[in-house]
Amino acid sequence: MACGTGGFLTCSIEHLRNQVKTAEDRDILQKSIRGIEKKPFPHLLCTTNLMLHGFDLPAVRRDNLLSKPYADWGKNDRVDIILMNPPFGGVEEDGTETNFPSKFRTKETADLFLALIIKMMKDGGRCAVVLPDGTLFGEGVKTRIKEELMEKCNLHTIVRLPNGVFNPYTSIKTNLLFFDKGTPTKDVWYYEHPYPEGYKSYNKSKPITVKEFDAEKAWWNNREENQYAWKVSAEEIKERGYNLDIKNPHQEADTLGTPEEILEQYRTTENKISSIQDEIIKVLTEALS
Repeated sequence: MACGTGGFLTCSIEHLRNQVKTAEDRDILQKSIRGIEKKPFPHLLCTTNLMLHGFDLPAVRRDNLLSKPYADWGKNDRVDIILMNPPFGGVEEDGTETNFPSKFRTKETADLFLALIIKMMKDGGRCAVVLPDGTLFGEGVKTRIKEELMEKCNLHTIVRLPNGVFNPYTSIKTNLLFFDKGTPTKDVWYYEHPYPEGYKSYNKSKPITVKEFDAEKAWWNNREENQYAWKVSAEEIKERGYNLDIKNPHQEADTLGTPEEILEQYRTTENKISSIQDEIIKVLTEALS
């Protein structure tokens, strides 16, 4: 779904490449990797990308899954694994939202895709999806989708990515959500991905790298709280109105002070600026005279 130029699909192929030993294995791999893309140019690039990775007939369909009625997705349509990076801030055409139940109706692309992902996963199926911060703290339809997610799936991990991961295309802060379908969420583990030493952001010349995630991989199967990792119960999240935007309790919070303290700081700064301006005027006046 929304596979773009096929980056996730080709990474999956490379990950499985060493397991392909026979012609039968190759056929199974080619039948297992599927993608769907709405826009014609990314669809063409994705098809070409898979061909360059050894696929004879890439299973990449040009379609918009959001245009199919939600109720029409049956058991035969469900899949084992979904990897996805839906468009952020995208808005669907008028009427697309009516394909979904009233509680999920919105024009925001990422929200509709998240609702559809939950529907399309098999019991026991796994998903990893990239979503913006707005999904975590958003209300209304977003709250109802998160409630559905936590009731039908085990949202076991959220990796909070730092700013700039998708620079220069967008500065929106993002998260990696990992969940399995079939059992409700009991606890959510958070992991705050740090910048490499010496970095303050990412850009084209200094992008995020796979190697940086070695820390998460080492932590994944032996989870303990540390300066980057913490656990929150589903009950606490429900009490928060399904607000998943939970900050790292091991990091010092920014303290802005009370409104009175902030106002006093503002007045002090304003007085300093005024004093400096007076001094500049005095110096200039003396120089001109």
